[in-house]
Amino acid sequence: MEESISGFKVRGDWGDVVEHGERITRALRDAGVHDPDQAYGARFARAFEEWEEWRPKAHETLESDVSEKTADQASVQEGKGEQAGKGPDEDIKTAGEKLSESYEQLEEDDAEAAMDNWKESIDYVARAADSAGRKALRRVEDTVYQNVMTQLAPYYFDNELVSANIQQSTRGVEDGEQFVFEVNVNDDVLKDDVSELLAEYEDEVDRWHVDVEKDTDAAEAIEGAEPPPEPDENSKSTTN
Repeated sequence: MEESISGFKVRGDWGDVVEHGERITRALRDAGVHDPDQAYGARFARAFEEWEEWRPKAHETLESDVSEKTADQASVQEGKGEQAGKGPDEDIKTAGEKLSESYEQLEEDDAEAAMDNWKESIDYVARAADSAGRKALRRVEDTVYQNVMTQLAPYYFDNELVSANIQQSTRGVEDGEQFVFEVNVNDDVLKDDVSELLAEYEDEVDRWHVDVEKDTDAAEAIEGAEPPPEPDENSKSTTN
């Protein structure tokens, strides 16, 4: 692993990429980033979950899985209408209802209430336009990113906690696919803590165990029976 101002970088095959992501994740977790009750977690717990979802896994591929996740996380965020679960058509309908109420209140000489409903009507129209625009932009963004941008730029992740990118390397291609994976922790104090933890792992962990997704369906098909349940800590027995 190389460490610099721009982050923690590895060069190697897909296994090296996956292991690097796991080590970074382990260090962040050991620093308490995952726990909202701890200092770092209060700021970064949600961002940590996003990183945990995006980071490359052993059963994934760069071109398919990481590409799709990168496009998803780079997508335009939801607007107020979408967050409220309302589509543009619903907001336009509500805007019309508010406008009708406004006219009725004018006829009743209730100018203040009429003005309030008129303002709400304008807000709903603006929210509908915002939602429609965001959806259209996402469609364009997804198509452009998946089909064009990933051909030109690294696969990347960026939030308030972590900035990361992966790209295929032209070095060592005779030995199979090679990648460069760089991860930067955006908080300087936390980055120092992560650096110290990574150094400890280098000294203490001789062989890193990479997490691999279990294929239980294949086990059932081969053995003709359901796989045994995973033992918990309390059910492990000891031998004399």
